[in-house]
Amino acid sequence: MKNIGKILLLLCLLTACGTKEDEHLSVYRNMDDLNGKKVAILTGCFQEEILEKQYPEVEVLRIDNAADMVQALVTKRCEAIVLDDYMVNYHSHSAKGIVPLEEPFVVAEMGVCFAKGPDTQLLDMFNAFLRQIKADGTYDEMYDRWMYHAHEAEMPHIPLSTDGKPLRVATCSTAPPLDFVKNGKLVGLEVEIITRFASSIGRPIIWSDMNFSSIIPAIVRGTHDIVVAGINITPQRQESVNFSDPHILCHTLVAVRQENAVGYALGAIDRVDATSFYDKVKDSIQRNIIDEDRYLMIWGGLKLTAMIALLACLFGTLFGGVICWMRMSRHTPLRRVASFYINLMRGTPVLVLLMIMFYVVFAGTSVDAVVVSIITFSMNFSAYVSEMFRSSIRSIDKGQTEAGIALGFTPARTFIHIVMPQAFKHVLPVYKGELISLVKMTSVVGYIAVQDLTKVSDIIRSRTFDALFPLIMVAILYFILSWIFAAILDFIGKKVG
Repeated sequence: MKNIGKILLLLCLLTACGTKEDEHLSVYRNMDDLNGKKVAILTGCFQEEILEKQYPEVEVLRIDNAADMVQALVTKRCEAIVLDDYMVNYHSHSAKGIVPLEEPFVVAEMGVCFAKGPDTQLLDMFNAFLRQIKADGTYDEMYDRWMYHAHEAEMPHIPLSTDGKPLRVATCSTAPPLDFVKNGKLVGLEVEIITRFASSIGRPIIWSDMNFSSIIPAIVRGTHDIVVAGINITPQRQESVNFSDPHILCHTLVAVRQENAVGYALGAIDRVDATSFYDKVKDSIQRNIIDEDRYLMIWGGLKLTAMIALLACLFGTLFGGVICWMRMSRHTPLRRVASFYINLMRGTPVLVLLMIMFYVVFAGTSVDAVVVSIITFSMNFSAYVSEMFRSSIRSIDKGQTEAGIALGFTPARTFIHIVMPQAFKHVLPVYKGELISLVKMTSVVGYIAVQDLTKVSDIIRSRTFDALFPLIMVAILYFILSWIFAAILDFIGKKVG
């Protein structure tokens, strides 16, 4: 563990080191200067089509959340980012050294998404609520709190009903100051609006924190009632969802690194003050683990990851035994069904399978995303386990079975007392490797709004803009978790052996 700590500290030191400034800096005044350069945008955003039509020479880099876009700009993986003005203002406060170009890229309205269909009762209620809070000044108070003072703002206490049908709301917590995580809780302008709305109609809320590219499919498939994540109203999106009345008018800006801005080249913009080497390291640890009790988020993500992996392992092993029995059955239909299932599970990427289960199979149901994750990984794990069991059983000489029967054992007792213990020793090393793979595969559950270790690292990075520290920390935690599971299997193997 001391070595792990040293490695983590070394990596923190490396990421804290600044890079030398380029001797010849490019200066960008407008979008025309960015032709042939990499420009990052949010995956699924409407600005993508505008970029492709108006600036075909720009190389578009699609990224899933705004925090990673800012990090890509700071680390020089792109030359500019396209974000709404409120996000640029928020991120420029946290990630020093980025400035917007003078002219807005495009002006657009934002709304709250509701399911498409003839039943617009919930949409009508929300629009009436929105008009009311704008008329009585509540909206202006919220707008000032989050759009201008988000870094200091606290979510007011809004009592919610514990009875009635829950309001299922999907959001993307990497869209500050509208939707983000602070002190382990979802906060922001849109979060407060929806919370006040739910309180006004007497319904509890179930929040789902998802990737931006997944939130509109969530409401199209009927898994959620409302979607908020700073979503611009566009004709294309209106074909799939119903939008509320606009609640924000935003200007999309193009932001570049400070040294590439005109003001910097002319000396009008102050250069970012250099911080000492050790202060950066200390600040990185403080911001990523201590501030806002982020260690509690990390602990929660670790427990959830361990639970999903453990339950998927148990259920997958049991189901894998059933599939193995079918695969070795004398009945041809059972063998064919088992063979088809195994080929299907092993030939389908686990992320695709997870999305199918969540957005198709369990669409419109109240099944929790964690349960969907456990079911999906159990199915995937069972296919591999069944083949492990089958190959290990077949590796045992048939003479063992014949000897057991000759001694008066029934076929079932022969298998349990003679064949299975030998097969267990053969299968254990392969099973251990597959279990470790299962633990690592659970890192994709964030796509369906499960706040596991990987999702927690995304949330932390969206607040601190420190890419290396959260990722290395999570990688070490995955390693420790895998090591614990492997050690447990080794212990069981020694006891059985």
